[in-house]
Amino acid sequence: MCYSAEVRADYAAFQRLFPGTRVSIKAFFDAYWKRKLEPMLRFPKAMDALFARPANEEEQAVKALIDEFNAEQAMKHEQTLFKQRARLVETERTLLTKTTKKLLNDQRVATNKVADALAKIEELKRVDLKPRDGRIFPGWYGPVLVIEEGELVLKPMRYLCRPAGMPARFDEEYPGTYNARRNNLRKFWRGQFGSTHGLMIVNAFYENVKRHKMEHRELRPGEKEEHVVLEFRPQPRQDMLIACLYSHWTPPVGAYEGDLWSFAAVTDEPPPEVADAGHDRCIIQLRPENALAWLTPQERTLDQLDQILEDSIKERPYYEHRMAA
Repeated sequence: MCYSAEVRADYAAFQRLFPGTRVSIKAFFDAYWKRKLEPMLRFPKAMDALFARPANEEEQAVKALIDEFNAEQAMKHEQTLFKQRARLVETERTLLTKTTKKLLNDQRVATNKVADALAKIEELKRVDLKPRDGRIFPGWYGPVLVIEEGELVLKPMRYLCRPAGMPARFDEEYPGTYNARRNNLRKFWRGQFGSTHGLMIVNAFYENVKRHKMEHRELRPGEKEEHVVLEFRPQPRQDMLIACLYSHWTPPVGAYEGDLWSFAAVTDEPPPEVADAGHDRCIIQLRPENALAWLTPQERTLDQLDQILEDSIKERPYYEHRMAA
């Protein structure tokens, strides 16, 4: 399963690979407005950067939502910083006269929380993008390319697919639907496969593996399972066009929750080097010449679409891995 991915969110990358791509400003505005109402929603910093230099009033409206959210987050971190600094000063004053385990623990906790708050404030201020700024996890939003009415459109979608018609509790009952297994496309994903296809541009993907599997050994007596995160990058390095399925979920009448656009990455059996690293799944990188065919599934049979995936698997690059930072 694709535990995490480092996505390309810059418009230039999509324009270079897919000339004529249009950014759906309304879809981005709706997503950022939704985050205003649900602050726990997570968007990668690289996606925010799409609107760093707004070219019109519509883009400025999206940027205003981003700036407002960042200002609110900064204020929360500053309040935490003030509180923890005061706690640290009081604790260290008391430590001058006596030493206890509780005071030493309070000092350690307050020191860590001060450092954490300062780091988060600096992170909000930072404008130069780093590779990690494109990383998304299940439940986060990322940019997905689709075709609507014959036009290439870039839209933000949640990386955890909720098929149309399912109840909202589906997310909790099926927490692994950020990936769509190829061998289940005609069953579990029959509402999306052959109907609503998208793709994301990815530079790297990350997998959560068991350490003993990665080290090709059995668990030692008394040893507990330990998980590590591995980063996989194609060699040579390249933009990977990852096959996705998506859904536009609409709430039942009277429900509080609004519309949801969400997606899953299609996965299959791993190539040898991924399997050797201890993981049993791998996302499918489309061949560039097949990308538009994948994005127009209504014009093809399910067998033809499956052949597109099969052709992609036959020409995979080598995925070099290392321990994730």
